[in-house]
Amino acid sequence: MSDTRTPAQIEADIISRRAQLAVVLDEIGVRVHPKTMIGDAKAKVASTVDRTAGRAFVAVNRSVSDVRAQFVSEDGSPRLERVIPAALVVVGAVALLTLSSGSPRSSRSSRCARRKRR
Repeated sequence: MSDTRTPAQIEADIISRRAQLAVVLDEIGVRVHPKTMIGDAKAKVASTVDRTAGRAFVAVNRSVSDVRAQFVSEDGSPRLERVIPAALVVVGAVALLTLSSGSPRSSRSSRCARRKRR
């Protein structure tokens, strides 16, 4: 294959290729710059967090809707046959926790006081 280009055409091609290469090298320099890499990583993490938070919101919203459907009828009135037993369980659990949450220090000091009286 013979090259029939003139020296001026070859020189113009070299200048054009150098300009293209300079653009490519500038793009590579921007891509591998630490600030660009950190920005890309931050954007990726933010995207992942947003996606995860969105999924969590949808899951929680679905769960809340499911629980609400158990205690509220479609017309919006409470289902007393389910609300009352649930309320009694909650009240019982709170009472049990309240009664059993006596501080260990006060029970220890009352034991010591009882021993001293003996």
